[in-house]
Amino acid sequence: MPFLLLLIPLLLLVFLSFVTVGQGSIAVVTVFGKYRRILHPGLNFRIPFIEQIYKRISVQNRSAELEFMAITIDQANVNFKAMLLYSVIDAQEESIKNVAFKFIDDRNFMQALVRSIEGSIRAFVATKKQSEILLLRREIVDEVKLHLDDILKDWGFHLIDLQLNDIAFDEAIMRSMAQVVASNNLKAAAYNEGEALLITKTKGAEAEGNAIKIAAQAEKEAAQLRGQGVALFREEVAKGMASAAKEMKSSELDSSLILFSIWTESIKHFAENGKGNVIFLDGSVEGMENQ
Repeated sequence: MPFLLLLIPLLLLVFLSFVTVGQGSIAVVTVFGKYRRILHPGLNFRIPFIEQIYKRISVQNRSAELEFMAITIDQANVNFKAMLLYSVIDAQEESIKNVAFKFIDDRNFMQALVRSIEGSIRAFVATKKQSEILLLRREIVDEVKLHLDDILKDWGFHLIDLQLNDIAFDEAIMRSMAQVVASNNLKAAAYNEGEALLITKTKGAEAEGNAIKIAAQAEKEAAQLRGQGVALFREEVAKGMASAAKEMKSSELDSSLILFSIWTESIKHFAENGKGNVIFLDGSVEGMENQ
């Protein structure tokens, strides 16, 4: 019986000498309230009743959602919805000590973290116009990381990512922005329509000009051909008459017969094409010579 009474406290002491730390967690051990050491995942030994588990710290990624408002340099209210992703820097002893003792509890840490992020974004937005904000999503995130990395490192944390899921303005500003977009679209449509009409008219004028130019060139060439034809005709007529006169002269005939022949041919042409018109001609030799 005395042995049993001694065995039970001994077994209890052995049981209390071991502690299990879960995967993804680090346990902080204190002795009489003072930091002693850290325990890594797995089964660990501790001095019963002397070493106490002060806090278990997760080294896994953590997330938080934020909603806040900022004001631009032109006094426009901008509403942000963001998702924050952060974690403990590493499982090293110094980092774990910072996480465990910098803040009294997790609620105070989150309050400081959220206010720091909001302050960085508000300071950045305050230097920009409302028309620029929607285009500066990446720049806003980079600005926050630049200002918070050193602060979070001192707290034992690391900012992995900050996603701005929604950036919205007041309803009045949204309506005015929509009107600006609509007016710009109308302006662009009118400009494009004008350009299209100008191109159509220009091409039409060019086509008409080219047609006139082609027609004029064709008329010019036709006139030249007609002139050349008349000149050739006259040249051949002159050559024929000269040859006929020469032949008649060599045959000792009167050359006035040629004029008589031309006169009769003319009478024949007038009769065939005169359409009933009355034409008076002088049939004398003197008259022919005067024609």
